[in-house]
Amino acid sequence: MDDNFNDYFEKDQVEETPQPHVETPQERQDRELAEATIERRHDTLRLMLMAAIILMALLLCWWVWARYFHPSVEGRERGYIMQVTSEGSLLKTIEGKMLSQRLVDDTIAYEADVRFTIRDDSLVAKVKQYEGTGQRVVLYYKHYDGTLPWRGSSNIIATDIVPDSLDVDTTRIAHHRRYIP
Repeated sequence: MDDNFNDYFEKDQVEETPQPHVETPQERQDRELAEATIERRHDTLRLMLMAAIILMALLLCWWVWARYFHPSVEGRERGYIMQVTSEGSLLKTIEGKMLSQRLVDDTIAYEADVRFTIRDDSLVAKVKQYEGTGQRVVLYYKHYDGTLPWRGSSNIIATDIVPDSLDVDTTRIAHHRRYIP
């Protein structure tokens, strides 16, 4: 007879238990090294997020620098100083108004078109010297895209002022322009 079943009496035999593994010095050293090593996952999402935050911070710093601390234009303007005043209650600044030579030549203007801030005390004295005299001057300035409270209410900062060496009679020029066909 052919039976595929185990005998009932074979279970009485004692099964051998495996002997515990004795650790070799090399295996022990490898195990201790693995326990002391911290496994770090390279999380690409975390790296991309950190890179995006750093990039945004750099762009913000560049924008603030370009808008408030780097002049977008350094130029000059010819005209007549109309008024120099001290403005501000907490942060005192010296503000000036100038009638541009462009407006005198083209139209009749009753209001200053160039408003500027003066930061240097010696320059304030020079500008006040030309205030209301009718002498044409050249105002050198730096134009910033944004204003800061301690820098004044204007985004044009005067750097120097000199009398215009080409000071001619503007009434004759305007008179001749009117009648030229």
